[in-house]
Amino acid sequence: MIRTLIAFLAAGIALAGGKPGGDLTLTYMADAGFASAVKLTCDPDGGGHPKTAEACATLRTIDADPDRLPAGDRLCILLYQPVTAEITGVWRGREVSWRHTYGNTCEMNRATGVLFRF
Repeated sequence: MIRTLIAFLAAGIALAGGKPGGDLTLTYMADAGFASAVKLTCDPDGGGHPKTAEACATLRTIDADPDRLPAGDRLCILLYQPVTAEITGVWRGREVSWRHTYGNTCEMNRATGVLFRF
C-alpha cells in the first residue's frame, strides 16, 4: 500500500514537470517587539516578497535550507538586538521548518542574503 502511494506521488511529480514548487512563509521577529512576515511561492514565483525571483532562486540553490548559504562578508556593528528568522511551509513536497536567532537584523541579512529583506 505504501509503495503504491509513493509510486503514485512520484508519477504525479513527474507529470507536473519533475519538481513541485514551494509554498513558504518567511517571518522575523525582534525581541524589541517588531515583526514582519511574507508568503512566498516558487515555481511559479509569487507572493508578497519584494524580490520574489531572487528569493526563489536562492531557495532553489540551497534546497530551502538557509544553513547551506555561504557566509556573507558584510560588516555589522556589535549591537545586541536579537532577531529570530523562521521559514515554514512546503518545499518540493517536503515540510520545511527552519528557525535561527541572530544578534541583530544586519547579521540576519548578512547570513541569509535576500531571503529576509522585506
